[in-house]
Amino acid sequence: MTDVIDQATAAQVPVEQEEEQNMALTTTNTEVAAPTEKKVKKIIRKKKRPARVQMDPDELTSEPPPQTGTIFNIWYNKWAGGDREDKYLSQTKAKGRCNIAKDSGYTKADAVNGSYFCLHFARGICTKGQDCSYLHRLPGPFDMFNPNVDCFGRDKHSDYRDDMGGVGSFMRQNRTVYVGRIHVTDDIEEIVARHFAEWGPIERTRVLNSRGVAFITYTNEANAQFAKEAMAHQSLDSDEVLNVRWATADPNPMAQAREARRIEEQAADAIRRALPAEFVAEIEGKDPEARKRRKIESSYGLEGYEAPDEVHFARGANAVNPMGREGFAMEYQEPPMLENGQADDTPTAEETEQPPQEQQQQQQQPGGIFSSSTLAALNKAKVAVAAKPQAAAGPLVAYDSDSD
Repeated sequence: MTDVIDQATAAQVPVEQEEEQNMALTTTNTEVAAPTEKKVKKIIRKKKRPARVQMDPDELTSEPPPQTGTIFNIWYNKWAGGDREDKYLSQTKAKGRCNIAKDSGYTKADAVNGSYFCLHFARGICTKGQDCSYLHRLPGPFDMFNPNVDCFGRDKHSDYRDDMGGVGSFMRQNRTVYVGRIHVTDDIEEIVARHFAEWGPIERTRVLNSRGVAFITYTNEANAQFAKEAMAHQSLDSDEVLNVRWATADPNPMAQAREARRIEEQAADAIRRALPAEFVAEIEGKDPEARKRRKIESSYGLEGYEAPDEVHFARGANAVNPMGREGFAMEYQEPPMLENGQADDTPTAEETEQPPQEQQQQQQQPGGIFSSSTLAALNKAKVAVAAKPQAAAGPLVAYDSDSD
């Protein structure tokens, strides 16, 4: 028995010693933990690159343009009166070519809203660089301009030139560029797509291999305008000189239907952005719960009936849908004069002014032909009629009459 007690006391001793050591550790540990270092994320923003000078001003000589018309305009330094360029100018190579990866950058025009793009930058001959007052970059989807001008700020005309060159017309939105004099090779389609894809997203490309002609349709009209000026008199992989013009309207019915469908999609996108998302989902049938709710609400208590859209979505004071009448109620509505075939019993101001004897006589009068409600309405609608003027008495009685 004593051995068991000794073992129990011996087992309790180390437990008490461990608790005392833990208490000592907790009471004597008064050191403050070292503060952890805060991790700061540094956002490194790349600085905008200034636009590069494409050509030295000394290399760009101002030579008089070749005669392409009948009248020389000294203000614009060009010939007028002719719609066709001469053969020499169309066969001459361009002096420079734009390289978007190297030449694009910020200019003074980036700080001004509504700035136009630099025409010399598109042709690769701008000598001002970052000091230019026009944009040195590609047009984007959010660059919108007046339909009467192009992306370079030049005024459009009512009709195209005879050779389909120049600025273009404001009568239609032309996104297709005609490219002629292409050197015919086996991979002509790949070459054309690679060179013209530099100037913006392309929607469709059609190449006539046997004739060396291509039609490139861009997604945005501004990119087509930029590409026309950038690729004019340029060369592809061979030593040819391209003939870049505006394309005429495609007479293919499928192309016309495709263009009409594209315009409808643009209008639909604009409407989707203007309307709430719930309303658009209900109209397009993308929300099944909204369809069920519409079927219940448009029945108006009639089993199997569903009101058409022009009735259900109508808005106004006379709308069938109660929700459509909200906000269109009249602030003041005059109560009807006669209700349920009975006249209003409340006396009017004229009746109260009458002496009590006349009121009793009116109440005692028999109905006669008209009912009491009709008589009450007639009394309320009394109209004062001006009496006839009396003839004047005196020496001029019946003047200019047959009687004496």
